[in-house]
Amino acid sequence: MKSMKRWMFVFPHPDDESFACAGTLARCRDAGHETCLVCVTSGCKGRPGPFPINCREELARHREQELARAADVLGIGKLELLRYPDGGLSAVEPEELAERICQLIVDWKPNVVVTFPPDGVTGHPDHIAASNATVAAVERAEQQLQNGEYPSLYFVSIPHYYDHCPDKGPRPAVPITGKVDITLYREQKAEALRAHQSQEYSVNRAYPGVMNGDSSVIGCYEYYTLVRERGRAVTPVSPEKEIPLIHL
Repeated sequence: MKSMKRWMFVFPHPDDESFACAGTLARCRDAGHETCLVCVTSGCKGRPGPFPINCREELARHREQELARAADVLGIGKLELLRYPDGGLSAVEPEELAERICQLIVDWKPNVVVTFPPDGVTGHPDHIAASNATVAAVERAEQQLQNGEYPSLYFVSIPHYYDHCPDKGPRPAVPITGKVDITLYREQKAEALRAHQSQEYSVNRAYPGVMNGDSSVIGCYEYYTLVRERGRAVTPVSPEKEIPLIHL
């Protein structure tokens, strides 16, 4: 993956990028790669946190501002806001959503596309819908791109998301096949998470202490599954020993 220069991350909500890939995004910036974040909704059904927000439109604007601050922290060069209804992606025509994402891929020509796995990590219907649409978008984009322009497609996993939560998520839909070392970027990940102040409840559940300045709970790796490369599906297989490093 050393030669890859453009990374596109597709997630349904503001803050998904910081939970899942903040360390990778910050590391991409330092490696000189270009990054693009596609946020499908503006999170208008999320919790308002400590802010006196009285309507969904106001919360959407607020969360977009939080996302912009997180993007600055992580050095995200391009931010695309699709503004579909939060909590309603499963009701959006799949062809429409796939086509929107497809055109972004065709126009920007990323070398890598990253999204949630088919279980959405947490089972959230928006996560699942965004994952399905992104997979379809990559396959559709390949019909419009040249052979050398096909992006690799990765699912991101958060295997320790529920370590500090009383509940448990769904069983992983795919095995993890690689990991990115974010040891030097744990503080940037924490700062990006803190940018999403309205989502303090969710951050505190998964990363207790981070909102208060303690980043020790953040691990040294972010995890991925390669599922498509050079225009062909890749069947992920669990590594026999240690999960191999992905070198940016």
